[in-house]
Amino acid sequence: MKNFISTFVVATLLTGTVVCRAQELPEMPKPQKEHEWLQRFVGEWVSAAEASFGPDEPPMKCEGTSRARMLGGFWMIAEGKSEIMDTPVETVLTLGYDPKKGKYVGTWTDSCHNYLWNYTGTLNEERNTLTLATKGPNPMIPGDKTFNYREVIEFKSKDHYVFTSAMQGEDGKWVTFMTANFHRKK
Repeated sequence: MKNFISTFVVATLLTGTVVCRAQELPEMPKPQKEHEWLQRFVGEWVSAAEASFGPDEPPMKCEGTSRARMLGGFWMIAEGKSEIMDTPVETVLTLGYDPKKGKYVGTWTDSCHNYLWNYTGTLNEERNTLTLATKGPNPMIPGDKTFNYREVIEFKSKDHYVFTSAMQGEDGKWVTFMTANFHRKK
């Protein structure tokens, strides 16, 4: 009986400590208007992309699908599928907003590369275009050298957005090499 009472007292004290600590926790953050902007991606999309990898190369075209959802009201996660040169490709894009940085942040990864792209970006004044900056390898040049990339997502309407990717060359000039149109599935 003595052990039971001792166990009961210890359990009661521990429970009280946990309850007190839970009451002391700060309030969880709430999504801000910048996070809410990401809601426009939510849904299912079809895409048509065209990429050019050199002046003497014909443009490569591919079609795909994407499904985007929100995670906790803070993060948009879009998972895509397409086929490039008879190879199935899966992609994952994440976008969120970092209030401390005052910028949108995110990542891109796909099943073709072992590189994780990290984004930082801003919305334009009209709140229809998100411009993202990142650094990464040039898939046409072997080695570890990284280049500056600029990726732009422009909403033409609630059911259509355009994603473009440009790379800054060693001469400092930006070259847009990929454009993809996304249309919401009906």
